[in-house]
Amino acid sequence: MRRGLFWLRIFSLAVFSWIVFFAMTVHQERKQKYINIDSLNQTLNEALCELTKVLDENAELKQQVIVLSEKLKVNEKQQKTKKNKLKGPPEEYELLRRRILLNTKEFWYYVSSKWRELNKEFKNVSYVEKTRNMIDEHYRSLITNVIKLADVDGHARWRQQEHNYLSALIEKRLKYVQNPPDCSNAQKVVCQFDTNDWYAFGCRLHHLLNCMVTAYGSGRTMVMYNHDAWEFTSGGWNTLFLPLSDTCESVEGKTVAPWPRNSTHEPNTQVLTLVLPLITVNDSNRARPPFIPLILPEDLATRINVLHGDPGVWWIGQFLKYMLRPQKSISDKITAYAERIKFRTPCVGVHVRRTDKIKSEAALHNLDEYMYHVGEYYKIKELYDGRPCEKRIYLATDEPQVFDEAKLKYPDYEIIGDPEISKTGIPKARKSDNSLVNVFIDIHFLASCEYLVCTFSSNVCRIAYEIMNSVKPDASAMFTSLDDTYYFNDQIHRLNVAILPHKAEGPEEMDLQVGDQIEVAGNHWNGYSKGMNLRTKQFLLYPTFKVIPKIETIPFATYPNITINIDEFNEEINE
Repeated sequence: MRRGLFWLRIFSLAVFSWIVFFAMTVHQERKQKYINIDSLNQTLNEALCELTKVLDENAELKQQVIVLSEKLKVNEKQQKTKKNKLKGPPEEYELLRRRILLNTKEFWYYVSSKWRELNKEFKNVSYVEKTRNMIDEHYRSLITNVIKLADVDGHARWRQQEHNYLSALIEKRLKYVQNPPDCSNAQKVVCQFDTNDWYAFGCRLHHLLNCMVTAYGSGRTMVMYNHDAWEFTSGGWNTLFLPLSDTCESVEGKTVAPWPRNSTHEPNTQVLTLVLPLITVNDSNRARPPFIPLILPEDLATRINVLHGDPGVWWIGQFLKYMLRPQKSISDKITAYAERIKFRTPCVGVHVRRTDKIKSEAALHNLDEYMYHVGEYYKIKELYDGRPCEKRIYLATDEPQVFDEAKLKYPDYEIIGDPEISKTGIPKARKSDNSLVNVFIDIHFLASCEYLVCTFSSNVCRIAYEIMNSVKPDASAMFTSLDDTYYFNDQIHRLNVAILPHKAEGPEEMDLQVGDQIEVAGNHWNGYSKGMNLRTKQFLLYPTFKVIPKIETIPFATYPNITINIDEFNEEINE
């Protein structure tokens, strides 16, 4: 019994010990488990904190990558723009290069004129002709070398780029100011043509251009008043050309007043009426705005002056390029006409204005006078190219018989043009719609030639010259005028400034001091020009090579919100 009790106690003790051991083991495991969980939680928290830190750092790095990428893109764009924006020549170089060209021509005019005078006194005609021919060869060689300077100086691409940029900027500004979003509240310049006299197409167009420049200069939309009065075909301006505005053709406004005589414009007046033509400065109905060409805008004048030999011509040409955008029907006629007459280059535009112009405003010039200068152009071109070239002219005239004369006297020239168009240019047919279309066609092809020979007393000739200079970087020297120097219809004046002194050699000449300003009356194409010395009030001759043109500027509207990205239109130049 005792023995059984003993073993029972032993068994109970063993069971108790096992239970205690098991309990302690479980407790230890649980304790260790809790310790491990706490450790894991701590480790996890530390890992999460580290991960958060890494994520923050990664986000920061990602942002830095984005910023650096943007900077890289900007830098690449700047480098591309810098590459596209070519470095231009110094202003002094361009002005001097063109001055050498013009002075070379003036020297030739002078020598040729004096030689013609001496020719009358020489008995040995063959010797005179031989000497004259050698002088002409010297001139052509010299003028060719001067022209080639522009090819070898490394700035040809810059000239094209600068022309493209400025032309695109002006066109964009014109589209902006001519197309206000709300016509009823837009500030306007209303152009009213009021005269009992009849004006030909070219004259009316120049008057309308006056108004367009005035509107641009004052930051206003130009609107034509009474299309019928302007007589641009029986259907009005929009029959020939695209509308000057797509959004605003109403002349109405809340406040209306005539263009003020003593100020640039009235900013509080919505509609200002400009009555044309500008006949006299003292006419109260013909107030003369300050923006009339050849005045240039201050914000662009320096760049235009570096780019172009006659900045006022280039400036006027940009407005004509915008205004004379033909309707599709007119474009189709131009294309068909070009194919019919087989227009191609090289070609010299020859405009022979006769009929009513000879009776009232200009002297008669024989066809031989025109063709002499055409011949000189082709001789210089062949010397420049180093090979013979085809010789052709585009002939525009209001006297159809000139075509027969040209073909008879100059069989070695291809005469392009149409005598039928000339027939619509005679005075009695000039008011017809067909005549107006034809004169525009003639202007288009004259302007498409490389060189012009004409009389600047004619508006048609000057318009062709202006348009030619609107599409080329600098065609200021690509003409010969048999009478006037270039002028704009309503210009206040055209000034020259003396850069060399001159002592008059006869009663027909004026003295010059450096800095004298001369109001130009004309170039006599013999080495001398005529004008009014504003210091001495003398109206006499002076040597043309001793003066330079004065560039006059005033503040125009600057349109700061209108910009041009140079990369938008210059890629083809750099390819």
